[in-house]
Amino acid sequence: MDEAAWWRGAAIYQIYPRSFQDSTGTGTGDLKGVEQRLEHVAGLGVDAIWLSPVFRSPMADMGYDISDYRDIDPIFGTLADFDAVVARAHALGLKVMIDLVFSHSSDQHPWFQESRAAREGPKADWYVWADPKPDGSPPTNWHSVFGGPAWSWNPKRQQYYMHNFLPSQPDLNFWNADVQEAVLDYVRFWLDRGVDGFRLDSINYCFHDRALRDNPPLADRSGIGLTAGTVYGYQAHLYDKTQPEMLPFLERVRALLDLYAERTTVGEVGDEARSLQTMAAYTAGGDKLHMAYSFDLLGPTFTPAHIRDCVEAFDAAGGAWPCWAFSNHDVPRHASRFALTGASVERIAEFSVALLVCLRGSVCLYQGEELGLPEAELAYEDLTDPVGLAFWPEIKGRDGCRTPMPWAAEAPQAGFSTAARTWLPVAEAHRALAVDQGGPVLAAYRRMLALRREVAELRTGALRFLDWGEQGLVFLREGPGRVVCLFNFGDNPLSFTAADEWTLTEVAAERGTVDGGSITLGPYGFYLGRIS
Repeated sequence: MDEAAWWRGAAIYQIYPRSFQDSTGTGTGDLKGVEQRLEHVAGLGVDAIWLSPVFRSPMADMGYDISDYRDIDPIFGTLADFDAVVARAHALGLKVMIDLVFSHSSDQHPWFQESRAAREGPKADWYVWADPKPDGSPPTNWHSVFGGPAWSWNPKRQQYYMHNFLPSQPDLNFWNADVQEAVLDYVRFWLDRGVDGFRLDSINYCFHDRALRDNPPLADRSGIGLTAGTVYGYQAHLYDKTQPEMLPFLERVRALLDLYAERTTVGEVGDEARSLQTMAAYTAGGDKLHMAYSFDLLGPTFTPAHIRDCVEAFDAAGGAWPCWAFSNHDVPRHASRFALTGASVERIAEFSVALLVCLRGSVCLYQGEELGLPEAELAYEDLTDPVGLAFWPEIKGRDGCRTPMPWAAEAPQAGFSTAARTWLPVAEAHRALAVDQGGPVLAAYRRMLALRREVAELRTGALRFLDWGEQGLVFLREGPGRVVCLFNFGDNPLSFTAADEWTLTEVAAERGTVDGGSITLGPYGFYLGRIS
């Protein structure tokens, strides 16, 4: 694996275009708005942007239901607007990654319209179709992530079709070689257009068990995290996703990318019981994904033991290169999620970015987390997310992390739009944290991202944990030198005694003091020191 590759140790900034900047006064963000705000992103010190989907779509799942993989939805602009974003990003030294959805399309895609029309024809087998059981019930007991069965009835074909998500997101049949070729062809389209990489959505959902075996019940539901409140979490998902046939297809994706210079992939792995092992399998060998991430650090747990367990499990499974994140467009913002530990939102925001940039791997940052934005509280009538609409109020959905980016505290709609009403309301609590306020969290992000660029060990060095009780996390980043990284996850001061042979030079510290060979950290404090 190329140690000098740009993506190794890169910081990738996720832009959710609907909520980033509205340039036209429609109340919805667009590509021209993204272009206008790229200087802010470059000024953070990140290496790349990741754009959530901007393809043509009915927007049942906010663009993750694609009806044309080769065109831009008019909500966001045109292909020319996309090209302008790429050109401006490259001029600012930023790589551009886009979100590709392999596993499913919109039910409005021409492929599905043809497939649903008859059991015979060129695209009849492009989606996952199956006959009902003798009593008319679905072919398997599989659940949809978004609630209800993973099967919907089509009266024309007198068959069920599979959908791991919404019924309007039918699953493509990756057992069909023509489907694989079609997917690779649209990957090639965007490579030729100059994008530098892809975030691959729900990548382990592409293949299903050909024998259509029922999933068994999940014996231990204690670690399922995000799906704990839905029936999806009651099953061990052995047959509806994460099939071994995905590995040869990932090799085909990698072979295609290797024909182009300096391109990369990061896969999203959603697999409750074995996500870190799947991440490792999908990145091992240098012939599949360049990197992958799972929801393990996107869940509610924020403890030293959990961080260490995740990193060590990935390494033990033989993974090549991870990508870590604490927030994205699918989970509540981590400044609120982790603040349940007792620390303030601001303190958690500053502490967590220091930890994230010290981990081995690449990192993803979600727009607004550099401001320390908390999760927005929305009324039911403001919701757009199908998850929130279906399960409110027990599950509020994902809209709370998708509200518009606040750019200017005193401006209408916090500088996001000139429209009287925006697609989601601007959170009033976010105004005081707007970019133009230049708060301490923003300063901390800039400082820590600069440090990651300056300190080679943080970007690409090996990682080795040391023991430090239940409240502290300590590890070394090694190569070419050594840097010790200490984090106090507790509400009480914590002291660490350095090894006798260490001579420490401080690299960065927050709420940390050094007295001889003893380092004392205050609550949610950290210390980074070079060892000589």
